[in-house]
Amino acid sequence: MAGYGMKMAGAFLVFLGLLVTGMAPGAAAPPPGDKDPVGNDVSWPQCGKTLPTGQAFAIVGVTGGLANNTNPCLAEQLSWAKSSTGGTSQPRVALYVNTANPGHEGSWWPSSNIYANANVPNPYGTCDSKGEVEGPVDLPCSYMYGYAKAYDDANIRGVTNPGTYFWWLDVETGNSWQTDKALNRATLEGMVNHFKSITAGKKDSDGKAAGVGIYSTGSQWGTIAGTVPSSSPLTGLPSWLAGAKTLRGAKSNCSLPGLTPGSPVTVTQYVSAGLDYDYSCPTR
Repeated sequence: MAGYGMKMAGAFLVFLGLLVTGMAPGAAAPPPGDKDPVGNDVSWPQCGKTLPTGQAFAIVGVTGGLANNTNPCLAEQLSWAKSSTGGTSQPRVALYVNTANPGHEGSWWPSSNIYANANVPNPYGTCDSKGEVEGPVDLPCSYMYGYAKAYDDANIRGVTNPGTYFWWLDVETGNSWQTDKALNRATLEGMVNHFKSITAGKKDSDGKAAGVGIYSTGSQWGTIAGTVPSSSPLTGLPSWLAGAKTLRGAKSNCSLPGLTPGSPVTVTQYVSAGLDYDYSCPTR
């Protein structure tokens, strides 16, 4: 994340703790009194830090804070994640990626419907640069940007067998977005459609279904994406809700509405002692 977003907040708390104590963090078990199996999510802010042990499941960040870079500790953190014990409805190892729609302010913007030597089906029409280096910041090109970022996440960042994972889209206001929410939705739809295309019908080694879902808070999602039409591929995707400060709060958040119409809340997050913990909501 570019700024102190939801996951960055946990990294900042760890940093403050180090300043006060002058000590490196040790391995962390779930907070005292927690009897429910919980997971952890980690990414680049945890590079070089001792990671928790005994987690039921793990969600590892593939990108390094932006939609167009790589978590430098991805390989090590994926290896750690495989030690997860299981015992919940969540995959023992899942992935998450940063998302954004920077338009022409980004380091790259599409100029056509072609990416990775393939002509990408685009529900919004043709991303047409009309002879310019970059296409316009419109619905077709926004869709292509999202598709391209998801393609990169699955193919160039070091994930083996990407189609066997569950992928979460990390949607936060700390990244770059357009003021037109329809453009942002188009980018997220491009990402979703690519991840759906590679995960359809596939399962991980434990038999848990691969797929795609959305991580955010209701407030941030509303600011970025707004109301999702029923025809959108974002409709009905599982929701991973941030914002709780305790396990009790995370459990309570399982009863909140999902981020899109028909979306089940399957995971909720809370922060304790500078670490992100995740609760697997009961299936409904």
